[in-house]
Parts: sequence; C-alpha cells; structure tokens
Amino acid sequence: MSETSHTARFTLDPDFTVSAVDPRLFGSFVEHLGRCVYTGIYEPGHPTADEAGLREDVLELIRELGVSVVRYPGGNFVSGYKWEDGVGPKDQRPRRLDLAWRSTETNQFGLGEFVDFVRKIQGEPMMAINLGTRGVAEAIELQEYANHPGGTALSDLRAAHGDKDPYDIRLWCLGNEMDGPWQTGHKTADEYGRIAAETARAMRQIDPDVELVACGSSSQSMETFAAWESTVLQHSYELVDHISLHAYYYERDGDRDSFLASAVDTESFIENVVATCDHVGARLKSKKTINLSFDEWNVWYQDGSAPTLSGEGRGEDWAEAPRLLEDNYSVTDAVVFGSLLIALLRHADRVKVACLAQLVNVIAPIATEPGGAAWRQTTFYPFAQASAHGRGTVLDVRAESPRHTTAQYGEVDLLHATAVRDETTGAVTVFAVNRHQTETLPLEVTLRGLGLGEVVEHSVLADADPDARNTAARPDRVTPHPATGTTLDGEVLRATLEPLSWNVIRLA
Repeated sequence: MSETSHTARFTLDPDFTVSAVDPRLFGSFVEHLGRCVYTGIYEPGHPTADEAGLREDVLELIRELGVSVVRYPGGNFVSGYKWEDGVGPKDQRPRRLDLAWRSTETNQFGLGEFVDFVRKIQGEPMMAINLGTRGVAEAIELQEYANHPGGTALSDLRAAHGDKDPYDIRLWCLGNEMDGPWQTGHKTADEYGRIAAETARAMRQIDPDVELVACGSSSQSMETFAAWESTVLQHSYELVDHISLHAYYYERDGDRDSFLASAVDTESFIENVVATCDHVGARLKSKKTINLSFDEWNVWYQDGSAPTLSGEGRGEDWAEAPRLLEDNYSVTDAVVFGSLLIALLRHADRVKVACLAQLVNVIAPIATEPGGAAWRQTTFYPFAQASAHGRGTVLDVRAESPRHTTAQYGEVDLLHATAVRDETTGAVTVFAVNRHQTETLPLEVTLRGLGLGEVVEHSVLADADPDARNTAARPDRVTPHPATGTTLDGEVLRATLEPLSWNVIRLA
C-alpha cells in the first residue's frame, strides 16, 4: 500500500456547515453520589473553602474546564429525593437514606447551595425533577419555590431562607432514566409518558417558556430502545423540547481497538434517536423539532476493572459520601473521551445540551482528597480544549481515512474528526483522534475559502505508555504537548497524528 493511501484527508469550506454550537453542549453533572458533592465541590473547613463551604481550588479548576451548564441533583439519586430536605436552616435539615447509592444523605448541600455554586462558576442550572416517587404537585411546588418572584407561600419561603431573588432555572429534566428497572419508581413507557406530559403541562401553566427534557432510553442497548422514545413522545411531543440520551463506554476484555471506536456507537445512538423523534413528529403532523439532551456521557468502567483514585473500595452501606465510582483515567480513556466530544460536535444540529457525568471525583475530570489537593485527570484536557475552542459553527467534515477492523464495530475509520469555525474571528479549530494504537496517521486538510494563514497551535494528548494516569502523587504525569512538523502550505494543512492521540489544531 502506498504512503498516499495511508493518508487521511478532508476538505473544509465555510459554505458547508452542520450547525452553530449551543454552548450548553459543554455541560456537566453534579449528583449526590459518592464524593461528587461532599469533599468534592463542597467541604466546609477545607483550607480553600469560601464562606459557603465551596472549595475554591475546585471552583478554579471548573472555570478552567469551561463548564456551561450543570445538571443536578441526579441521576438515580433524584428518584427518591425530596427537594424540601435541602432548603432552610442547615441544622434543621433531615438525614435520609439514599436508596440509589445505599448512602446516607445529610442534605447539608441543597438547592440554594447548588444555585450559588453554579453562579460562582458562571454556569447555568439544569434541574432534575423526581418523577419516580413523586409527581406533578411536587414539581410545580419546586418550580414556584425556585422561580416565582414573590408573594406566594413558597416564593416567600425562599426569601425567608435568604434568597430574595428567584433562581430563574430555565432548563428542567422530567425525571431520570425512568425506563430502567434499577430506577426507584421505574415506569413503563406509557406510564412515564403520561406523567411527563402532565408535569410539563402544569409547569408551562406557571411559565410557558421553561425548557423541558423528557427521559429517553438509558442506553441504545436497552430492549425497549426506540419504542420507549416513540411512546413517550406520542404523549409529550408538543409539551417538551428535548429528549435525553445516556451512554458510557469502557474497555472490555482487552479489546482496545473496539474501545477506541466507541464513538461509532455514540453517533449511531444520536442518529437513531433523531430518526425516531422525526418519525413521531411526522406521524403527529407536527412542525416542531425535538432536539437532544445527551445529559449523561463518559468513560465509566462499570465492571470495576479500572484503577481508582485512592485504591479504596466501596465501603459500608449507608455511609456518608463513600468513595464510589472513582475511576482513575488513562491516556487511552482520554483519547476515547475526546472522540466522544467529537461525536457530539458532529451532531450539533440536534444535540443542544450535553452533560459530562460527572464533575468531581465520581467518574470525573477533577479529583480531590478530603482536606487535601485537587488535580486534573487525563480527561480534563480534551473537555477544556473543546469548550475553549469548540464554540462557533461546526464545519461539515467528510473524511477519507484508512480503516481497520474492530471486533465490536467492524471496519472503522482510523481518523475521527470535526472542525469548528469562530464566526467572529474566522479562526478554525480541527479536533482529531488517531485510533491506531501503534502507527502515526498523516493528515491533509484542504481549507477552501477560509482565508487562514498560520498554524497557531497543534496540541497533542498522547503518551508512550497508553495506560499512564495522573494521580495525587503525580498530578501532571499526563498533559498535552506540542506537535512538530505541522504546516500550512497555501490552502493545505499537513500534520502527522501520533498513535492513539487526541489532537487540537488551531488555525488563524
């Protein structure tokens, strides 16, 4: 095979675009799970804690990460949650059993603390409603407490609790993973579709302009996938704005090639949900478009095979803030993670909200120790770079790429790529992953009509050890490094992508 046949190629043209990127595509997720909240973002008494008990070292990292929207308080946790437990004087808040994660919830961090946290990171709140063990009445009571200006029992109660101004929460999730038998209050598609529709209708009676997310399938592998979406939307199509998707990936049985191709499933999932939504819309003769909220996505070793941040296990049931799901991510995990970001950007025409699950300690890009340091995991870097340079308009990338065969997905491209143009400056950023474990991948990009004159940066996340990780002892073991030999010759960009690498190439 000639050298030319090993080269990946695509053309960028400002006239061929996918969509403007909704900034909320760079969202994250804070659930009352393990140490995400307690000793994660919230730790009164920590040397860096502010007056509200929030860790300033963590807040600084979250701002660097560039998180735009934060989903809260779950997740599975929300299906047994009483929002009233987390408001008012802290010494009067009840301790509760959390059935989802078999932990004890102290409720020392609740709604007001969450809104304060989101404001401090310059983000937007995304509030999930309990439709597992609760229903319409509790949802509109929460909405009144959070958003009504004043003059009613619940809005005045919020003011009495110290927050005179409304929280102005615009984006709401109507439950969480209600298709899953593991969910407290699990429902059939018809049962959930009905309560979602009735809740949406009641919330719109208070405020017609709220933005609502219906629960889609917990994964594409669910037996009820697509039928669930179809039934739920049959009930709620004209009442909701988005339907949710959740997906997690990890390396199984040493099959790293398939793991590196995980985004093949992500793109298939998105396209299948879009097709289902549009089919329901056509059947209902609706002119409305339902968009997607990919509000849980990440690498997560659900079989427990990944090294953990501290090496500690689950601990006893009903503990407070136990160490749960504290995966310690490798370079390989970060490359897959970057590929998942590329998949989201490539579908920015329909994916308008996305939430990395989760934000701190629990399958997270940021890790902490109680009373100690906070540091960046390997996955921190692709997210921060995409959030910083992936805002603008996604250009249509249709690559010609060498391919190889994977056990799970068959033949896949070695190159996975997208590009985003800053409409203010005209600068373009190419995001690219080389899925090959051992071979470099030459890349040629024709830049037609973009008026670009220089390579500003070519950043690479890769390592000679694909299992290298950042730890408390070595927090900077893995960081991005500059590439060499990347050139712009007229309208042709030439670069060489290292094996198993995440690449950010900025052009101006």
